[in-house]
Amino acid sequence: MALVTQHQIQKFHQDGFLVLEHFFTPEECNSMREQIQGIIAEMEVPPHCRTEFSTKEGEQLQAQGSSDYFLTSGDKIRFFFEKGVLDERGNFLIPKERSVSKIGHALHAHDPVFKQITHSPKVQELGRKLGLEKPVVVQSMYIFKQPGIGGEVTPHQDATFLHTEPLGRVMGFWIALEDATQENGCLWFIPGSHTNGITRRMVRAASGASTCVEFVGSETTYDDSQFIPVPISKGGLILIHGEVVHKSELNSSEFSRHVFTFHIMEAKDTSWSKENWLQPTPELPFPPLYT
Repeated sequence: MALVTQHQIQKFHQDGFLVLEHFFTPEECNSMREQIQGIIAEMEVPPHCRTEFSTKEGEQLQAQGSSDYFLTSGDKIRFFFEKGVLDERGNFLIPKERSVSKIGHALHAHDPVFKQITHSPKVQELGRKLGLEKPVVVQSMYIFKQPGIGGEVTPHQDATFLHTEPLGRVMGFWIALEDATQENGCLWFIPGSHTNGITRRMVRAASGASTCVEFVGSETTYDDSQFIPVPISKGGLILIHGEVVHKSELNSSEFSRHVFTFHIMEAKDTSWSKENWLQPTPELPFPPLYT
């Protein structure tokens, strides 16, 4: 692997993202894809996805079930589905491996292959080059972006969901396990948009509220013309600053766009918001990146 240059690190600070092509080998990408196939083969559909949709009460139960399932997924390996892939009894309308939208949020802690990638020497080396002193891993996800149905991800900043005091302590590592192109839903960024703070936050709702999380602040409307597409080939890594604005489009192609992504936080002199949906647990405190 080519080591990261000071010039590239400057570019990251300037743009809020950095593309590092061929950071991982095709073999490493394939090992992650094979591992996820095994995980899907053993997947049980969560009970809340099987709630009968017939009644209003059923819908509430389902929404509550989904929200609990999401809120308590920080230290587990859990399954989230694309819209419209299950019938009202929770049976798959399409092959199950084509129905999963993402798997999260603790692959890095519970799965040996993903743990090894997350803590690989080259990732640790990159962390040191970036000047991170006490980075910890806060979450990980495998994203499928399924052919034809992989939904769009609207413009957002990761710090809306993963808030710290001060800001600027969270960073995403986004690994393309297949070529990510404009056709199959590559990322788009507004370069330099990481310097203006954040305009909204997703926080845990008060207990007894109808939803498990709520948004505080206002949603910004971004000018489409400011976004630039950032295609990347298989094995490439995109570093994503916690406040940079990015999105991805619907995948209308016949090719999937598999990705493994994880977020780290510089824990030195940083406090993790108690209002974030994701919280460390006694069973799984955020593990240090450097092993």
